Amino acid sequence: MATINCDMGEAFGLYRMGDDEALMPLISVANVACGFHASDFNHMRKTVRLAKQHGVKVGAHPSLPDLQGFGRREMKMSREELANCIIYQVGALKGFLEAEGMTLNHIKPHGSLYGMAARDEAVAHAVCDAADVFNVPIMGMIGTCHEIVYGARGHALIAEFYADLDYEDDGRLIITREHHAVDPERVASRCRRALAEGKAGSVNGKDVAVRADSICVHSDTPNAVDVARAVRDALAGR
Repeated sequence: MATINCDMGEAFGLYRMGDDEALMPLISVANVACGFHASDFNHMRKTVRLAKQHGVKVGAHPSLPDLQGFGRREMKMSREELANCIIYQVGALKGFLEAEGMTLNHIKPHGSLYGMAARDEAVAHAVCDAADVFNVPIMGMIGTCHEIVYGARGHALIAEFYADLDYEDDGRLIITREHHAVDPERVASRCRRALAEGKAGSVNGKDVAVRADSICVHSDTPNAVDVARAVRDALAGR
């Protein structure tokens, strides 16, 4: 059965982003921000503890070093520099997980890093270079460099379907700088189709191939709690 994963732990200092306390009981996997697009050492520890309390598995959600842009602006970095950037972030989260007696479940690149790795083999290889250190699966999308490069490098792919984002006609994910509220009923319908048919409608109504080992919701979507609840109901056949 597909899991529900959520990008979360994205507060920073006194700034708040998302309702992690309400979301955590509705999900099975948390992708925790590692400080480069959001979060800090206190929020990382807090989010890990919250996940432990609810029996939720935790993966690292590393990004480009773009705190002001929330990791949703592209940057040019060499393969080695990018791999080091990811290792640094994942290592920090792994420390907090070990402090709570938990293990690292996976790695999921965030935002623009995720999009770049989907189409650029060098970026995808940098992600694998980091994943080699931690030996955990990587979340990504089928039909992209995620599937091609990660598989060729011997890394397990946890294929994602996005409940609250749209797809281009060629199957690429549309990564917006700021997420807007989405209709929970439409979300549930799209999830049911993705699971039953392995298809999703693009922004122009074209069918694209998807696979939903895990369904993603974003904590910074304004109605994220309603969206997560709709996904959970869809998975339960309600």
